[in-house]
Amino acid sequence: MLTLHATDDGSALVDGDTITALGPFEDLAAAHPSARVRRWPGILTPGLLNPYGPEILESTYHPDPREAGTYGTTPIGGARAREIFLAEPARLGPSARRGVQRLLAHGTVAIGGELKSKAALDAARGAGLAFGGRPPKLPGPVSLSPRPLVLLPKLAVGGPARFAVFDVPSREELVQRGSSTCVATVLGGRLVYRGR
Repeated sequence: MLTLHATDDGSALVDGDTITALGPFEDLAAAHPSARVRRWPGILTPGLLNPYGPEILESTYHPDPREAGTYGTTPIGGARAREIFLAEPARLGPSARRGVQRLLAHGTVAIGGELKSKAALDAARGAGLAFGGRPPKLPGPVSLSPRPLVLLPKLAVGGPARFAVFDVPSREELVQRGSSTCVATVLGGRLVYRGR
């Protein structure tokens, strides 16, 4: 099924897991009137690479909302995360899946760094995240929205349907406000995150 993802700054026509056309909404909608339309505020981008894959998925505990009374609601790193995983190694898989969901909510479509645990690899692969190299210089502390943001290369017709939409008027505003402005993430042509 054809899906047309439309923003004010441009649109992408997706067929399965491939981008089949890029351009203004009016042109693509006229050429493909049967396409399902998804309208988003903001800008359509190729998505982000988060260079901290292992740190976020293997060295951080992402509490289940039902554990808020015990662990709170924010990710736990450092020695406390190591204690949690050492006491109950089976927590790594569910934590990694919740970590992947947090990455997707920040427009992440690829991660850098080498994942060593099967649980984290399965979570990342299962979501459809791509794997990329780390930049030569890491952008600072581990974060779901590292600064500076690492944008992937431009979208291309015939390329993978992997992108993110941010509710900002420009890339400059995205850099200023960060990736928490994400409203949609698409991997393999599937809408894997939808904000507000």
